[in-house]
Amino acid sequence: MNKVDYKWKALALLWVAFFLQQGTRQIFGATLSSIQGSLGATAAGIGLVATVFTFVYGLSVPFAGLTADLFNRKWMVVSGVFVFCLGIFASGFASCLGLMLVTYGILNGFGQSFYYPSATSIIGELHKETRATALSILQMGLYAGIIGCSVASGYLAESGTDGWRKPFWVFGGIGIAWAVVLALGLKGGRQVHDASPAAETKPSLKEALKAFVANPSALLLMAGLGMMIYVDVGFKTWMPSHAENAFKLTKGSAALNAVLWHYLGAFVGVTLGGRISDRLVKRRPSVRMETNIVGLVCAVPFIVWMAYAPSLVPCGVAMALFGVFRGVYDSNLMASLFDIIPQRYHASGAGLMLSGAFVFGSTAPVVLGFIKDSFSSTVALASLAAFYLVGAGLVALARLRTFGIKGRLAE
Repeated sequence: MNKVDYKWKALALLWVAFFLQQGTRQIFGATLSSIQGSLGATAAGIGLVATVFTFVYGLSVPFAGLTADLFNRKWMVVSGVFVFCLGIFASGFASCLGLMLVTYGILNGFGQSFYYPSATSIIGELHKETRATALSILQMGLYAGIIGCSVASGYLAESGTDGWRKPFWVFGGIGIAWAVVLALGLKGGRQVHDASPAAETKPSLKEALKAFVANPSALLLMAGLGMMIYVDVGFKTWMPSHAENAFKLTKGSAALNAVLWHYLGAFVGVTLGGRISDRLVKRRPSVRMETNIVGLVCAVPFIVWMAYAPSLVPCGVAMALFGVFRGVYDSNLMASLFDIIPQRYHASGAGLMLSGAFVFGSTAPVVLGFIKDSFSSTVALASLAAFYLVGAGLVALARLRTFGIKGRLAE
């Protein structure tokens, strides 16, 4: 298989893995009310499970990224998929909140941290001129996984008191099998190298940390991503139960409507954002960060509309438009970072960026749970809009510092 064919085969293999990674995350949100009732937890208590998962992921992912740059990215992907799917499978047997915290929160969160830095850096190495497009295609795996697993989980959860356990077993088992497929299908090691002599040696831990931490623009992008992750985690955790209660839907219908319209919109946004930025980036190097800013700012009014919508139809329209602009942001999420740090630090840079973002975003399920208990789920969801605005401001600062007023790379 030649290099061109392999880069698309690798993308396809990693796409399915990303489908499973992101889809299995949403099993929890789609079946949250059933799990809460089965385990006898409060809203804040069940929100703690999602918070522990996100926090563990945030703590683990920088080490996963650094390890991937120092060792072998293929086996980081394979082991990550195996571990998090094992955690998902085991979650189906949880009989109390404490066990769910261990299987879903800790084991699943730790395993998922292995995947994304290594996968995106493999794609970044294999795809040069098509980088944003390839990463946008990968991002579609996130949307498809959330829609597919959420819908299947919601309907499976209706099949008896313990129906919520079935999707954990089904998708966890599929993921364990896919880890074997990845081990057989992916090539080991780096596929593309920089021409510089420095690229021939593996980076040290100190070098990898310095490449990210000493770059103010990278830190600003991380902070901006933190705002987005807070919104994303809060939305995916609480929107299904909000739709179920506010619009009097069944669990299956609520799981479907809470994610379908949003991620269909995101499919459109991520496709347009990636293709447009890849076409313009040679003429305007700042376009990737500018795409991030547009996506965050334009999504704000639709988040508020979604929260206060009086019925399902306007809520679905609002979620779709929110999704379009969320997809525009997602299309250049890692491409923006890869533009400003050396290629040999891509995995460690992605890991560090995700770490800070997910540690901050991990607070969303509990915070929104408290707001829901104290006020309403409407107020909780509407509060998310402010975080997108702050995120846009942080990315704008990164763009100004890196590219200046005219949108050209600073010397």
